[in-house]
Amino acid sequence: MHDPYIGVKVGENKAALEHEEQIVWTEEVEEYDYVRQSVDRSSSTRRRPVAWTGAGRRVGYAVLKPNAPSGDMPGRSIRRVFWVKEHDRSEQPNGTYKTTAPSEAVDPRTVAPGVWGELTERAWGSPLISE
Repeated sequence: MHDPYIGVKVGENKAALEHEEQIVWTEEVEEYDYVRQSVDRSSSTRRRPVAWTGAGRRVGYAVLKPNAPSGDMPGRSIRRVFWVKEHDRSEQPNGTYKTTAPSEAVDPRTVAPGVWGELTERAWGSPLISE
C-alpha cells in the first residue's frame, strides 16, 4: 500500500508550502522540543484536518488557501502534517531520542505558513555539528 506521508527536506517540495494559509496545532506543542514534519500528497481537503493513518498521532496540520490548486492527483491537495510517535522525546524524555532526533524532526517554534520547520539545537537535544 502507498504511504502518502513522505518526509521531506527543505526545498524538496515547494508545492507543499506555496498555498499555505495557516498552521493548526491540535495539541499544545509549545513545550515540545520537536515534532515530525511530513507531507501528505493525497489530502482530500484543503482546510479541514488532515486525516491521519500513519504511526503515532497527528499534532498539527497546514490549512491551504481556498483557491489552492490540486496537487499531483485531481481533487487531492499537498499538505504538511505534524506528528509524534510514542517513543519521541515528548512522550519518553529519557528514551531513544534523549539527545538526538528523528530525520523528519523540526522545532515547532520555527514552523509557519509557507516556511519549512527547522532542526534546532533544542529539537536535536544537544549541540548541532556543522559540516
